[in-house]
Amino acid sequence: MNSRFQHWLGSGDPWIWINAGAVSFSLIMVFGLLGLIGAHGLGHFWPSEVVQFKLVEGQDEAFILGEVVDQELASAARLRSLGTKVPQGQEFVQRLLLKIGNRDVFGLDFKWINELVIEQTARPESVIVLEREEWGNFYGFATGIIEAEKQLSIAPEQVWTELSVRLERRHELQSQIKKIEKSEIGGINFQLERLRLRKRSLELKNALTANAGAEIEAREQQLQAEYETLNAELSRLYQEQARDVLLAKTVGGDEVRLPLAQLVRAYRPNQMSVGEKIAYYLAKLIEFVSTEPREANTEGGVFPAIFGTVMMVLIMSLFVAPFGVVAAIYLREYARQGPVTRTIRIAVNNLAGVPSVVYGVFGLGFFVYFLGGSIDRLFYAAALPAPTFGTPGMLWSSLTLAILTVPVVIVATEEGLARIPRAIRDGSLALGATKAETLWRIVLPMATPAMMTGLILAVARAAGEVAPLMMVGVVKLAPSLPLDGNAPFLHLDRKFMHLGFHIYDVGFQSPNVEAARPLVYATALLLIVIIVALNLAAIMIRNRLREKYSGGEG
Repeated sequence: MNSRFQHWLGSGDPWIWINAGAVSFSLIMVFGLLGLIGAHGLGHFWPSEVVQFKLVEGQDEAFILGEVVDQELASAARLRSLGTKVPQGQEFVQRLLLKIGNRDVFGLDFKWINELVIEQTARPESVIVLEREEWGNFYGFATGIIEAEKQLSIAPEQVWTELSVRLERRHELQSQIKKIEKSEIGGINFQLERLRLRKRSLELKNALTANAGAEIEAREQQLQAEYETLNAELSRLYQEQARDVLLAKTVGGDEVRLPLAQLVRAYRPNQMSVGEKIAYYLAKLIEFVSTEPREANTEGGVFPAIFGTVMMVLIMSLFVAPFGVVAAIYLREYARQGPVTRTIRIAVNNLAGVPSVVYGVFGLGFFVYFLGGSIDRLFYAAALPAPTFGTPGMLWSSLTLAILTVPVVIVATEEGLARIPRAIRDGSLALGATKAETLWRIVLPMATPAMMTGLILAVARAAGEVAPLMMVGVVKLAPSLPLDGNAPFLHLDRKFMHLGFHIYDVGFQSPNVEAARPLVYATALLLIVIIVALNLAAIMIRNRLREKYSGGEG
C-alpha cells in the first residue's frame, strides 16, 4: 500500500490535481467577483416598486413612501439605546433602507425604518417617480399641470397622459438647446478665442498692421452678431421650456411645483408591466453609457469617462508600442551583451515594480511643467499666462502611462526575439540579406505575437491606473471632450474624465454615499468590460499574426 502511494506521488498526478483545483478555485473567485459586481451594478437600473408604509402613532411622519433598496438585521440593544421600544426577549429587529427621494422637501434621499414602527404596507398604483436634473428623484402623486402660470382644467386621471406629452416636448427643446450651446455657440467661442490669440501673437511680434487688425475686428464683429442671434434663440427656447410646471403632492400632503424643464424622466413603477420594465431598463442602460453625469456624478451616464479612457489607452499604445519594440530590438539584436546591457535589463525589470504614483510625479514635473511649459513659451506665447500644454492634459497622461508600461512591452518583445531560432537568422544572412533586412523581413514579423502580448499587458495595466492620472490630466467633470468639430479636432491639451477616477470619486468623494454605491459597481463592471474588449481585440490580432507566422514562437 505504501509503495503504491509513493508510486502515485512520484507519477506527478497529485500536482496535476492540485494545479487543476487552484485554477478552478481562481476561476470561481473571478466569476464570483464579476457576478457580485454585476448584480449590484446592473440591478440598480431595474425599476423597483414604490412602497407606502403607514407608521404607528408617535412617529415623526404618518406615512413614508419610497423604494426598498436594502435590508438588514439590527441589534435590539442598539435600538433600545436610541430610544426605540423593542419587545423584551427580541435580540434582532429587521430594518429597511428606503430611497425616499424628495431631497428638496426632506433634506435627505435615504432613510432607515425598522419593522416595529410599520403598521401597514401598500403599493398605490397612482404613485409617480420623477427623475430630476437636481435634488434627486421625486416620489409622490401628480395632481395637475400649469401652463404659462394657468392651471389646466383636466381630470386627475388625465394628468399622467398630459405629462407624458409635455415631457416629450421638453426633450425636443432640450436637444435643440444642447445643440446650440455645445455645437454652435461653442464653435463661435472657439473661433473668437483663436482670433484673440492671433491678434495677441501679432502684437508680440510687432506685426499687427492696420489691415490685419481691421480684418480680425471685422471677423470678430461677424462672429459676435452670430452669437447674439443664437443667444436670442437660446433665450426663446429656455422660455418655452419653462412654460410647463407639474403640480404634485408628497405622501405627507405637501404641495410642490416641479418645473418640467428640470425633469428627465417620469414613470409609474407600480403600474408597469414586465415588458415596460424591460424597456425602461434598457433605456437606463443606454443612458448610462451614452450621456453625461449629473447630480455630483450620482445620476446620469458616464460617456465622457468611457471616451476619455478609450482615447487615452489608444494614444498611449501609439507611444508605448514603437518605443518598447525599438528598445527591445536594440537590447537583443544590437547591444553588446555585457555588464552594461545586463544593468539596463535589471533597471527595466525594476521599473515595472515602481509605484505608479511615482510616475505621476515624474509626469507632472517633466512633461507638464518642463516640457509643456517650454512648448507654451515657444509656440503659445500669445496665450500666456494661461497655459496651453503647460497644464495637465490628455497628451501628458498618455505619455506618463506609456513610460509606466514600456517595461512590460520591452520584456515581452525581448522574450519573443529570443525564441526565434538562430538558424533562421543565419539562413537569411547566408542567402545574401543584410542584418537590417533579416531583422525587418524575417525576425520582426515572427516576433509580432510577442509584441502584441506586451501591448495587451500594457493596455490592461494602463486602463486601470488612477493615481498618476490624478496629477497629469484627469478631472471629475470635463467641460468638453478631447475630440470635437473644431480644428484641429483632436485636442490633446484638454483635460478628460476616466472610468477609474470616476469610480474613486463616486465611491469616496460623493456627498450622497447610498446613491453613489450602485454606480460604483456599475462603473467598475463597465471598466472591466472595456478592458476585456480592448484585450480581446489585441488577442484576435495576435492570433492572426501567429497563424501567419507559425514558424516563430508558439
